[in-house]
Amino acid sequence: MSNNNTDNQNNTEELEEGSRNILLAIAGQLTKGMDLQRVALPTFVLEPRSMLERITDFMSHPELLFSASKVDDPVERFIGVLRYYLSGWHIKPKGVKKPYNPVLGEFFRCQYKYSDDSEAFYISEQVSHHPPMSAYFYTCPEHHVVISGDIRPKSRFYGNSVGTIMEGSSHVILTDRYNERYDIEMPNMYARGVLFGTMTIELGDKSKLSCKSSDLSCELDFKTKGFFSGQWNSVVGKIKKESTQEVLYEISGQWSNELYIKNCKTSQKDLFFDAKTAVVVPKTVIPEDQQEEYESRKLWSKLTEAIKNRDMDGATEAKTAVEDHQRQLAKDRETKGTKWTPRFFEEDYDDYRLKALKDIDTSDVA
Repeated sequence: MSNNNTDNQNNTEELEEGSRNILLAIAGQLTKGMDLQRVALPTFVLEPRSMLERITDFMSHPELLFSASKVDDPVERFIGVLRYYLSGWHIKPKGVKKPYNPVLGEFFRCQYKYSDDSEAFYISEQVSHHPPMSAYFYTCPEHHVVISGDIRPKSRFYGNSVGTIMEGSSHVILTDRYNERYDIEMPNMYARGVLFGTMTIELGDKSKLSCKSSDLSCELDFKTKGFFSGQWNSVVGKIKKESTQEVLYEISGQWSNELYIKNCKTSQKDLFFDAKTAVVVPKTVIPEDQQEEYESRKLWSKLTEAIKNRDMDGATEAKTAVEDHQRQLAKDRETKGTKWTPRFFEEDYDDYRLKALKDIDTSDVA
């Protein structure tokens, strides 16, 4: 196990005095529990990519799902999907950063090529602005895997911390297992030390993975570190039979480091996932000069360039230009009495599902 003092070093950031004063000035206008959706945050807190692209972090270890889909035993399949779910949290920018808030109609697409020559395709779109909602879809046909869902983040101000409540619905579907579906709930995220002390980002609260057809679930408890004790990035969970509540396995460890699984019948404990040695599968994105106007990287290219050059004035100007244009488009729609509709996704009860794949050109993403 790694040293507890260094486990969270990439999740912390020391702000310069000027940056801290800007946050203090913003905080002076806020009340505890206030929704931060309409609050303009300074560009130095931004990660140089859109939320639509950040979702792809969860597609970084697909081999875990590919192997799970080949397993006949439903419990072992569930364990494989759970391993995949826990594998995506360790991928993050250094420091305490948030991705860009996508604008209405913004989309991001990419493709993956795997060592066995199989391919996967991913697309996401901002389908709502008030409230903000991002829909996404990933598929690897050769391995019979689909990942889809929507994310509806809500940020709240809590004094010296900011919480992002991750509402929405996410699903893993194994299409060669009679469309066996795994439903996923996300933990919440917290940025601590926003006004005083060292800024730190943590996952907290409970999340759940469940599969009705196999009668299995796992409730996970992402634990935040106490002020005087505790461990960074800890998570514990229990895999249960839903109908009997019998606990089959226990999960424990750190999502940023090593996770372990214990068989409750035999008490055998094994390494479940090691974030330190896991290899991230890269994605392929077409060059910006070939992208459409509303593709994430092209849309935010000036903002991204300014942030990477540490030009905060230029970043603010670029961010404002995109947002002002969106406000004007919204006014124009209101004047004309027209309603915006998503291009790639359509509402399906409480979820969003991808429209027919034939309507989406994926040939130039290779």
